[in-house]
Amino acid sequence: MNPNNSIKRPFALLASGVLLLLVIPNSAAAQAACPPGMIPYGTGTDVSSCGPDGSQNQGTNASTSIAPAPIWQSRWGAIATYAPTGVLGVSTYLPTRDQAIQSAIADCKAKGGPTCKLEVAYDNECAAVVVGSTGYNVAADPTLGGAIDSGMETCRSSGAEGCHTYYSACSLPVRVR
Repeated sequence: MNPNNSIKRPFALLASGVLLLLVIPNSAAAQAACPPGMIPYGTGTDVSSCGPDGSQNQGTNASTSIAPAPIWQSRWGAIATYAPTGVLGVSTYLPTRDQAIQSAIADCKAKGGPTCKLEVAYDNECAAVVVGSTGYNVAADPTLGGAIDSGMETCRSSGAEGCHTYYSACSLPVRVR
């Protein structure tokens, strides 16, 4: 047996064992640098950042989660008049039709109308009072412009002169979620 061979062999085993020990701790340290569910991103052994490993979000994409649908509550408005003296009572943004009507009639009476008449109760839309030389009309529409346009068209088509918007308002739904 050659004494040189026996020395070289254990040295070779020792050298490969040391090399193996040097590699294992480095890769373990790289894995330990990121929290669970994350993997290292970087070049070579330089771990500069961590990112998701994708195993926890299979089948879903967290960045595109869907928010719950909004919930809306209706809001009511009303217009009441006492035509002989031109008194106008109004209400907006009330939760029920009855409250809107009562409030508009109370407003009309508070302004001097002894027997006020309900002209319109509307929810989630707009209303306008248009006045011309021969009288007035009340119109409601989903948009303020639509209510005004409708009232102006009615006024003009009646042959009245000086048609103009006397009052307009909206009672639109309120988002509660």
